[in-house]
Amino acid sequence: MSEDALHRLWRRLVEHLDGPLLLITGALMLVGLSTVYSATYDASNRLVAQSLNMAVGLAAMWIVAQIPPQKLMRFGVPLYVIGVILLILVFVFGVKVNGARRWLSIGFTRVQPSELLKIAVPLMLAWYFHKHEAVLKFRHFVVAGVLLLVPFVLIAKQPDLGTAILVGAAGFYVIFFAGLPWQVIAGLGVAAASAAPFAWTMLRDYQRKRILTLIDPTSDPLGAGYHIIQSTIAMGSGGTFGKGWLEGTQTHLEFIPERHTDFIFAVFSEERGLLGNAFLVLLYLLLIARGLVIAANASTLFARVMAGSITLSFFTYAFVNMGMVSGILPVVGVPLPFMSYGGTALVTLSIGIGILMSIRTHRMLVRK
Repeated sequence: MSEDALHRLWRRLVEHLDGPLLLITGALMLVGLSTVYSATYDASNRLVAQSLNMAVGLAAMWIVAQIPPQKLMRFGVPLYVIGVILLILVFVFGVKVNGARRWLSIGFTRVQPSELLKIAVPLMLAWYFHKHEAVLKFRHFVVAGVLLLVPFVLIAKQPDLGTAILVGAAGFYVIFFAGLPWQVIAGLGVAAASAAPFAWTMLRDYQRKRILTLIDPTSDPLGAGYHIIQSTIAMGSGGTFGKGWLEGTQTHLEFIPERHTDFIFAVFSEERGLLGNAFLVLLYLLLIARGLVIAANASTLFARVMAGSITLSFFTYAFVNMGMVSGILPVVGVPLPFMSYGGTALVTLSIGIGILMSIRTHRMLVRK
């Protein structure tokens, strides 16, 4: 193959990739991979599996980045409808694990339909607001709220409060960026505060216990409070500079629960310390800043609200996970973006990055 052909091939491969986003995402993935290795040093198969997950995620990111935003918009309605149907099927045919019915068995593997809604809900709502942009009225926000409420309730009923929060946040961000009046936001806040006592009665026993344990983890140190106590011990023991990679005693003596998934931030904190945490937070802030810049420069309502929703969803993931691990938020099943072990969430996050790249690079090509 000639040098000119190789140059054209290279340009074709990177044409729709955003350099800063790719660099930040790659850095987070590498940090995550090294932390997963430390957390699962006695199970090397997980390192291989996570490497494959990242490869699939990067491939999904590249594929989505090639699709123009106006074509991405067309996936909103079918993905949303399919996702809601699958959520309903979960209640009928779903596989029950640890008291929760969240998965559908398709023979050779199991799928979690709620993950699809993390992308389908903002896509659907962004399409809806784009369609009615010229005549946007309050009733459109009401309809959008109903479209968001349906999957939120179905997911919360599984029960999967963590995923329900993420889906609800992603949908709300779209509604917010579409121009939801501040008076309505204030009213919703007051209504939510007023409904708190009723919401408390709707929570399951283990969910109430998580909230009560947040206030006083020592009330059940070997039960509901164990996760918070051990993760905060690990974080505190890291000090300023950390104990060093592979040197975390709380990690390797297996005191930290779910140390390679939801509580991987505790592993990272113990080994890298306060300075490592500051670096990790900086990476997330750079990711969020880049996403907001892309949203601000988007040329259509669909692109703007979609980019804003995806970006603030990354913030929600990171904030909720770090808050949970450090003991300032209740324990919910929310992974740390590009750090926690797992394939489905990683691919979903990578698709989000791919959408941001599509919005950014296709706009630049149109301007050229």
